[in-house]
Amino acid sequence: MNARLDAISLVVSDMAASLAFYRRLGLDVPADSDGAPHVEATTPGGLRVLWDTEEVITSYDPGWTRPSGGERIGLAFRCEGAAAVDALHDELVGAGYTSHLAPWDAVWEQRYAVVLDPDGMGVSLFADADGTTPPAQ
Repeated sequence: MNARLDAISLVVSDMAASLAFYRRLGLDVPADSDGAPHVEATTPGGLRVLWDTEEVITSYDPGWTRPSGGERIGLAFRCEGAAAVDALHDELVGAGYTSHLAPWDAVWEQRYAVVLDPDGMGVSLFADADGTTPPAQ
């Protein structure tokens, strides 16, 4: 049996707010989907990102409750270079999103930052410290 990762699903409390955040990160989300209960977008690499409102989830899983505490999964967006990490971080913070970790040069040789999405999930922004960007897969 072979399985492949096809999609990442996000449960959101405010669809329009979440989509606005991820559009700023470059995801091509349909413009008319802000009021939809379920939305999908496909990355250039073919991975799908799915958004569902909390109401959708509780419609088929009545016992579901909003998580509290830290995350167990995180999204990471590769930027074109260290300056792009700084610029995107500053753009998001300037748009009202919360910085969790300001850009820094990580010991693993990447420029790194973390911004919280509208539901409080940490989203990493990173680039290789040497400025190289690996080819798209």
